[in-house]
Amino acid sequence: MSSEKQLSLFDWSNNDDSPESTPDSDSDFSLIPTDAKIPIPSGTYQTMEEIAVHCNQCHRCELGENRTNPVIGRGNPQAEIMIIGEAPGQNEDEQGLPFVGRSGQLLDKILQSVELSSDDVYISNAARCRPPENRTPTLKEMEACKPYLLEQIRLVNPKIILLTGATAVKALTGDKRGITKIRGQWMEWEGRLCMPIFHPAYLLRNPSREPGKPKWLMWQDIQAVKQKLEELQGNNNSIDF
Repeated sequence: MSSEKQLSLFDWSNNDDSPESTPDSDSDFSLIPTDAKIPIPSGTYQTMEEIAVHCNQCHRCELGENRTNPVIGRGNPQAEIMIIGEAPGQNEDEQGLPFVGRSGQLLDKILQSVELSSDDVYISNAARCRPPENRTPTLKEMEACKPYLLEQIRLVNPKIILLTGATAVKALTGDKRGITKIRGQWMEWEGRLCMPIFHPAYLLRNPSREPGKPKWLMWQDIQAVKQKLEELQGNNNSIDF
């Protein structure tokens, strides 16, 4: 596939899953969805389905009061690439799946531009429930949800994590820098390769594909991701940065 053809796909018109520790009792386990003060130790869940059960019951923060559906994830739960977004929007809240609106359609096109599909990635969010009026989730809300996300990462055990936008970066790593300053840069978090990238919603608001513009930069970043994945697959998972 030529670079011109690949870039044209950006067009958009108006596991080591063995438990390390578990809750002290069945009682503690059942309380996890009720209070953010209840810890979720690594190894609490053995499957995504178990996480989904608790997320459907969850009121660890106030976002659970008004959700239609919690948004757990979609894609391949054994994927080598995991993509983490910010929080569900209206479409995601209605369908219970991440990145299914216009942003999700553009994300799929970005993946297709380097011959990746939904079978090659697992997609989740920093927050499981939609914030009112699609506002940015608060730090308290993201911290209440983070243990679920950490368990998802453990179960998927991806080689690469893509963080879409500054909120996702802050939620997982604590890095508060703006996305324009860190996008496209490899960073290590908990022994895993991560790259911050633009959120597809930002690309929809900035549709130019001229060199130096967000879509052009995204094209450079996703090519670097594909190249790194191929290096890791060919070098027995060695990290060489």
